Amino acid sequence: MDTIWLSGAEWLAVLRVGLGLWWLESWRHKDRKAWLRRGTGIAWAADIAAKHRWTLVRSGFATVVEPRPRTMAYVVLYAELALGVGLVLGFLTPVALVGGALLNLVYFVLMIHDWAEQGQNSMMALISLVGLFGMAGQTWSLDAALGWF
Repeated sequence: MDTIWLSGAEWLAVLRVGLGLWWLESWRHKDRKAWLRRGTGIAWAADIAAKHRWTLVRSGFATVVEPRPRTMAYVVLYAELALGVGLVLGFLTPVALVGGALLNLVYFVLMIHDWAEQGQNSMMALISLVGLFGMAGQTWSLDAALGWF
């Protein structure tokens, strides 16, 4: 593979770190006090899920998320933080890439009517897949330093 400036593995590491920074920004810009104390994030998602055209999404959200809004707020917030940190540091990289792709898939399905969100989620999922199959944790990562994966 011919590349300019960096090797192919280094470019994959750049992509991995960039995706991690994207997850960290997603975590950083959320009003955590509102999410955790007032439940704003889950309430917003519940409103979207209630109007969703797919019965599976409406019933799934009502069964899994709505009964435990505080727990799910913690899950969303700290999943985004963990994904960001894991990808930036290259720690458990394949796990973070699969987890990120799955979280983006959930966001994608929930927000099926919001085209702005669809672009972000589809691009983040694509980067996750490229990083996973390109083994983006093999360079500039704790995984490489520890001899993992």
